[in-house]
Amino acid sequence: MSKTLSLPKKPTPAPTQAARPAARDWRDTAAAGRPAPSRSPAQKPLSPRPQPAPARAQPASQRPAVPRRSGLLSDSEPVRLNKRLSDLGLCSRREGDEWIERGWVLVNGKTAQMGQQVTALDQIEVAPQATAQQGARVTILLHKPIGYVSGLPEDGHQSAAVLVQPRTRWQEDRTPRRFEAGHTRGLAPAGRLDIDSTGLLILTQDGRVAKTLIGEDSEIEKEYLVRVHWAPNGPKGAGVVVQNPQAVFPPERLALLRHGLSLDDQPLRPAQVEWQNEDQLRFVLKEGKKRQIRRMCEQVGLHVVGLKRIRIGRVLLGNLPLGQWRFLGENERF
Repeated sequence: MSKTLSLPKKPTPAPTQAARPAARDWRDTAAAGRPAPSRSPAQKPLSPRPQPAPARAQPASQRPAVPRRSGLLSDSEPVRLNKRLSDLGLCSRREGDEWIERGWVLVNGKTAQMGQQVTALDQIEVAPQATAQQGARVTILLHKPIGYVSGLPEDGHQSAAVLVQPRTRWQEDRTPRRFEAGHTRGLAPAGRLDIDSTGLLILTQDGRVAKTLIGEDSEIEKEYLVRVHWAPNGPKGAGVVVQNPQAVFPPERLALLRHGLSLDDQPLRPAQVEWQNEDQLRFVLKEGKKRQIRRMCEQVGLHVVGLKRIRIGRVLLGNLPLGQWRFLGENERF
């Protein structure tokens, strides 16, 4: 028997927004010469006492070797400071700009300026307030229903973020964090999941999580279950096979799904694609172009009738109910 992906109706809750916090000056609060603290997990709130010294980025000679892609700048070539902070794994570029604007970043002992250029030889210091701010930020796992868009509202459809409410928190969420109104501010989707699809959607306030999942160098896998019909002449054309499309789908087209297709004049990265049963495919991708799986299937004569994301990296959708959410656990890693 083939498995059927249920397609729920579109709910209609309403979103909320709030203002940004005001900037504070940290430079007089960090005593010179005080040792830098060890890093706490990203989701554990940091104690405000005593005030630690600013965190320092390691010199290039002390950082572990990282494979370089062709075209990366050498240590002596300048880059924007927000990019340097991101490359060091301290924050996203957007967060970096926020820290610089608030006066939370020093370069060679001087307050950094927006748009400043630095090299890998410059000494960068980050204020404790920045680390504390990151510790207070949350990442949420949502089982997105059909009918919601991943990002901002569009064409009359609500953002999936409006589902993040106290009453929709999964009762089996075991994370100790209490839900606060501030947890809905600035939530951004870390990856696409289109309006007609369901499954695991990551919403985060933490730029490091976003960079891990959707940064240009991301190698995080996303796994999907995809129910299809064989439709070589389109879903309304002749020759549509609804029952057991696996039996008539040419093996050479399955090979194309795995590698050899292009979208928007760009070749796609290799994918894992295999039949789960007679009408359902399993896809594992390391990229996320707009409606990628649906467009890939269309190119080989398949029509997608159901799509569900069940895994991102090492984090599973599991038993999370449709339309409900939970916090990313303190020890969970993508």
